[in-house]
Amino acid sequence: MVILAKGDWVWIDPEKRGEFVVPMGAQVHFSDSGRIGVTDDDGKEHWIKPNVRLRYMHTTSISGVEDMISLGDLHEEAILRNLFIRYNNNLIYTYTGSILVAVNPYQILPIYTSEEITQYKDRKIGELPPHIFAIADNAYFNMKRYGHDQCVIISGESGAGKTESTKLILQFLAAISGQHSWIEQQILEANPIMEAFGNAKTIRNDNSSRFGKYIDIHFNDRGSIEGAKIEQYLLEKSRIVHQAHDERNYHIFYCMLAGMSAEEKQKLQLTSASQFFYLIQGKSIECDGREDKKDFAEIRAAMKVLMFTDSNMWEIMKVLAALLHIGNITYNETLVDNMDAVEISDRGITNMHRAAKLLEVRPQDLNDALTTKTIFASGEILTSCMNKLNSLDVRDAFVKGIYGRMFVWIVDTINKAIYKPQKDMKSKRTSIGVLDIFGFELFDNNSYEQLCINFANENLQQFFVRHIFKLEQEAYAQENINWQHIEFVDNQDALDLIAVKPMNIMALVDEESRFPKGSDESLLQKLHRQHGKNKNYLKPKADINLCFGLNHFAGVVFYDVQGFLEKNRDTFSSDLLQLIQTSRNVFIKNLFKKDFEMGSDSRKRTATLGTQFKKSLELLMKTLGACQPFFVRCIKPNEYKKPMMFDRELCVRQLRYSGMMETIRIRRAGYPIRHRFADFVDRYRILVSGQVPSHKEHDNHAASLRICKQVLGKADFQLGKTRVFLKDAQDVYLEQQREIILGYKVLIIQKCVRGWHCRRKFLRMKKSAITIQAVWKGYAQRKKYNAMKHGYMRLQALFRSRVLSSRFTLLRRRIINFQRYCRGNLARRLYSRKINSVIKIQAGFRKVLAQRKFRRMKIEHRKRMEAEEEKRRKEAELRRQMNAKKAKVEAERLHKQRLATIEMEVLEEERREKAGADAIKHKITDAERRRDMPVDDAKVVDEMFDFINDEQGMENHMGPTGFTDLEASRNNAITQNGFDMDVHLPIPDDDNEDISEYKFAKYAATYFEGNATHVFIRRAIKHSLLPLKNEGDQLAALAVWITILRFMGDLPEPKYTQTHIGGQDNTPVMTKIYSTLGRKFNKKDLEDAQRMGTELEKEPIQTTKQKNRSVRKKLVSLTLKKKSKITEEVASRLKDGEYTTAGGNALLDDRPTTNLEKLHFIIGHGILRPELRDEIYCHILKQLTNNPNKSSHARGWILLSLCVGCFASSEKVILSDVCALG
Repeated sequence: MVILAKGDWVWIDPEKRGEFVVPMGAQVHFSDSGRIGVTDDDGKEHWIKPNVRLRYMHTTSISGVEDMISLGDLHEEAILRNLFIRYNNNLIYTYTGSILVAVNPYQILPIYTSEEITQYKDRKIGELPPHIFAIADNAYFNMKRYGHDQCVIISGESGAGKTESTKLILQFLAAISGQHSWIEQQILEANPIMEAFGNAKTIRNDNSSRFGKYIDIHFNDRGSIEGAKIEQYLLEKSRIVHQAHDERNYHIFYCMLAGMSAEEKQKLQLTSASQFFYLIQGKSIECDGREDKKDFAEIRAAMKVLMFTDSNMWEIMKVLAALLHIGNITYNETLVDNMDAVEISDRGITNMHRAAKLLEVRPQDLNDALTTKTIFASGEILTSCMNKLNSLDVRDAFVKGIYGRMFVWIVDTINKAIYKPQKDMKSKRTSIGVLDIFGFELFDNNSYEQLCINFANENLQQFFVRHIFKLEQEAYAQENINWQHIEFVDNQDALDLIAVKPMNIMALVDEESRFPKGSDESLLQKLHRQHGKNKNYLKPKADINLCFGLNHFAGVVFYDVQGFLEKNRDTFSSDLLQLIQTSRNVFIKNLFKKDFEMGSDSRKRTATLGTQFKKSLELLMKTLGACQPFFVRCIKPNEYKKPMMFDRELCVRQLRYSGMMETIRIRRAGYPIRHRFADFVDRYRILVSGQVPSHKEHDNHAASLRICKQVLGKADFQLGKTRVFLKDAQDVYLEQQREIILGYKVLIIQKCVRGWHCRRKFLRMKKSAITIQAVWKGYAQRKKYNAMKHGYMRLQALFRSRVLSSRFTLLRRRIINFQRYCRGNLARRLYSRKINSVIKIQAGFRKVLAQRKFRRMKIEHRKRMEAEEEKRRKEAELRRQMNAKKAKVEAERLHKQRLATIEMEVLEEERREKAGADAIKHKITDAERRRDMPVDDAKVVDEMFDFINDEQGMENHMGPTGFTDLEASRNNAITQNGFDMDVHLPIPDDDNEDISEYKFAKYAATYFEGNATHVFIRRAIKHSLLPLKNEGDQLAALAVWITILRFMGDLPEPKYTQTHIGGQDNTPVMTKIYSTLGRKFNKKDLEDAQRMGTELEKEPIQTTKQKNRSVRKKLVSLTLKKKSKITEEVASRLKDGEYTTAGGNALLDDRPTTNLEKLHFIIGHGILRPELRDEIYCHILKQLTNNPNKSSHARGWILLSLCVGCFASSEKVILSDVCALG
C-alpha cells in the first residue's frame, strides 16, 4: 500500500468512464487511519477508498514544464495536465521538441508586442519560454543558415486559432526581415481582405476560415522579403446561400451593410442585414468581438494598399449587393400546359429588377434564366419550365458561381500586387510557407465539402506522421542507429480508401457525376458495393438513410450523399452563362472570362471539383515535401468560445488524434538533429583545438566523434554511416558553446587588430607631431615679426592721422563759416520768394474779387441803364395818356420799383452763370470718364437700331435716337426741295430664289485675286481683292482698305498730329453724315468728278501740295455737297488741302482723321467710282467674317449699313451680300 502524506500529488481515476476520459491530478489534503482525502485539479474533494491503489505524480508534472519531452510521466493524463496548468496561468504555448502546441485562450493576451518580437529574434528553441515567435524565428534562421525552403504547418480543429497563429507568424517575419518596405505592409494587409471574403462565424468559431490558404513568402539572399504568393483551396460556396443555426454568412456582407454611407446604400438599394434572406438563415446577425463598421473601413484601406482601384471596389460592392437582391427573389408555383412551372412573385420582381440593374442585364433575360431552362436535343433548342425546387437551385447556383469566381479574382489581384518575379536568376531565392487550412470538421449534417476538408486533413496528418515517425525510423534504420521501434497510428488506409487506390470514393463520385442519369442514390449503392467490407467504411444501420461513414484519424464521420454529384460537378448552366454574356458590366464578364473561352463541349469535359481539389492538394503536399517543416498544433479548449474553460475530453480527443503521445515518445527517444560529417566538422571544429577543415581531414567520421566526445562528453548522441545524430538539447548546447568560442576567438582577433591599429596610429601621430612642431615654430616667428611690423604701421598711421586731423579741423572751421553765410543768403532768398508768392496770391485773389465785383457792377450798370431806358420809354408812353407831370411821377415810381429788383436779378444771373460753369465742368469730367471706359458695342448698336423692335416708332416713322439729327436734316431737305412724301417706291416682285448657296466664302474663292481669303485680317493688302482695270481704282482700293481698317479700329492711326485747331462744332455726327451724303448727283456732276479724279490719278505721286490742291478742291466739292450742304469745318479743311498724300498713296491721309472724315472718304469713293463699289463691299464683308473683336464687328456693321444706304453693288455681289446680311 502506498504511504501518502498531506501535500503529496497523485493520479486519481475518473468517476465516469468514456473513450476520452483520462485520470486527473489531485493533492492529498487528509491522510489518517487509512482514510485519504484529495482535492482534484478542478477544486473538488474526493475520499479515496482504502482498497483503491493510487499512483504518485512525477515532480515534473506537478507545476508543469515548457517542453513535454521532459515529462517524467509519459502518458496522456500527464500531457493533458501540463497543458491545463499552463493554460490556467495564461501560458498558452508549450513545446514538444520543435513542435509547438498552442491552446486558444479566447482572449487577447499582451504577449505579441514589439518587445516580444525583439526578445525572440535570433534565439534558439528552448532558450526562452515557448512562443509562436520562436517557431517563426527558427524557420527564418534555418532558411538563412542552410539556404533551404521552410514551411510552418498550422493544424487543428475549427476554432483552435489557426488563422490568428498565421497572422502572428506573418507579423513576426515582416518585422525581423529588416527591410520594412511596402511589400511587407501589402502582405500583412492581405489578411483582412481574405478573412472578410473567406471567413465566417460558425458554431465552433467566430472567425472560421471557410477556405484553405498557403502563403509562400519569398526572401532574397540578404534575408529581406521581396514578395509573396497566396494559394487558396476549396472555398465553401454553399455558405453563401445557406447557414446553420447560430451561424453567419461571410463577414463582408455584414461589414458592407454596416460600413457603407447612406448615399452608397441608396445607390445599391440596400437596407439592413435583417432584410436579406441570405443573411438571416442562421438567426445570428451580430458576432461578439467584431465591429463590422470598423472592419469595413480597414478592408477598404487594405484594398487601396493592395492596388485595388476605386472602380474595382465599387464593382465588388455592386456584385455583393446584386447577390443579396437575388437571394430575396421568391417564386409562386403555377401550371403551364399542365406542367409544373414557377413565376417570380411581386416582391421578387422588385428584387429581380434591382439585381438586373446592378448586373447590367435585361430584367426579362434574368427572369427567363431563373425560371426556365434550355435543352439541346437533336440539334434543336427546347425551352422548358422549371418547378419551384429547381428554380431555387438555379438561383443559388447563380449566386455561388458569381461569388466563387469573384473570390478567385480577388486572390489573383492580391497576388499581382505582392508577387515579384525573380529578376536575377543567379541569386538564390528562398521561401517560408505558412499553411492555414481548414481543420477537421464533424457536424450534425456533413456534406461533400466536409469530405474534401477531412480528406485534406488526412493528408496533413499523413505528412506529419511521415515526417515525425516514418522518416525518423527509416533514417535510423538506414544509418544503423541503435533504435527501439515505436508503434504509431498510420492513416494510410483511410487515404487509400478516399483517393489513392483504384475505385476509391473520389473516383466513384467523379464517375457517377459524368453519367447523365447518375443520382446520389445510385452513387451510394455503388459505394456500398465497392467498399462495404472495408474496415474504414461504415454503412448506415438502415438503408433508408442516404449516408455513409468513414473512420478518419480524428473519429468516425457520417456523410449525407444528397447533393454530392451536383456539388462535385460544380457546373454553371449554359442559360446563366448566356445571361452573363449579355451583361454590359465589364467586371462581371471578366469573372467568367475562362468560361467564355471554352465551348459548350469543352465545358462538359471540365474537371470536377473533386479532381481539381485533389490536384491542388497533391501540389500542396509536393511543395510541403520540398520544405523543412515546423509544426504548430492548435488546441481548442472548449466548444463555447469562452476563456478560462478547459474541456478535458475535447482536449484529449484532439491530442489523441493528433498523435501527440507518439510524438513525445519518438521525440524523446529519437535524434531530431542530424548533420553530415563534413558539415559538422566545418561548423564545430573551432570547439576542438587543432582540428582542420573537412576538406583537409582524411576521416571526417573520426573527427566528428572526437568533437562530440570532447564537447558533449557522455551525452546521448550517435554517429551513423554519413551523419551525426543529436538531440535538441545537445544541438542547443553545441550552438551555445560555438557562440562562446566564436566570441573568445573574435576577442583575440580584435585584440591583435586593435594593437596593430594603435601602434600604426601612434607612429602616425608621432610623425604628425614633429611636422606640427616644425610648422608651429615657423608660424610663431612669422607671427612675432608680423606683430612688430603691424605695430610700426600703426604708429605711422597714428602720426599721419594726427596731421590729417589738424588739417581737417582747420578746413572744417572754414567750411562751417562759409556754410553759415550761404545758408543765410538762401534763407533770405527763400523768404523773398515766399513774400513775392504771397503778394501774387493776394493780387490774384483780389483780382478775382475785383473781377467778380466788376462783373456785378457791370451787370448792375447794365440793369440800371436798362431801367433808365425803360423809364424814359415809359414816361414817353404815359405822356400820351396823361400830362407830363403825372407821367413823370408815375415813371419815377415804376423806376424805383425796378431799381429795387435789380439786386435780386443780379444775384440770380450770377447763380445762372455759376450753374452754367458747373455744368460745363461736369460735362468735361463726364467726357474724361467715358473716354476711359470700355465701349459697349451692344449699347451703340441699340441706340442706332432700336427702332426695329419698336412698333410705335415704326408706325410713327420715327428714327432711332442715334439718327435724330439725321431725321431732322432729312425732313428739312425734303421740305426745302418740295419732294412729295406720298410717293412710294415700287415693291419688287416676290422672288423665291434660294440664295443659301450664295456664300461669301464661295464668292471670294471665285473672284478674289492672288491668295486673298474671305476672313478677317489686321494688315494692309498689296493689291485689290477684285480685278480692277484702272490703276487709279487700284490705288483708291488700297487707300479705302486702310481707311476701313482705321474706321473699324483694326489698324492704328498715323502718329502725325494735326495742327489745325478750329472752333468747337456741336453739330451731331449723323447730321454731318446726312448733310454730306444726302444729296442727289446728276449725270453731269458724276462725269465732272470722274474726269477730275482721272486727272488727279495721272499726276505724279511726288508732286507738291500746291499743284494738287486745285483739282482736289474741285473733286471734294463734287464728291460732297454744294454750297450749304457741307459743313464749314469739313469744307475748309478740304479746300486747304488737308487730305494730302502720304506713304506713296495720293489718296491716303498722313494724319489722324475723325470717323466722319473716314466715312466721307469711303462713301465718297463708292459714289464717284462705280468700279470700286464691289471692292468696298468685299472689304467690309471680309472684315466682318470671323471678326473676334466685338467693337470692330459693330463698327463694321454700321459702316456696311451706311454704304448700303448710299450706293449699291453689282449684281454679282448682291446675293453674297444678302447671304452675309442674313
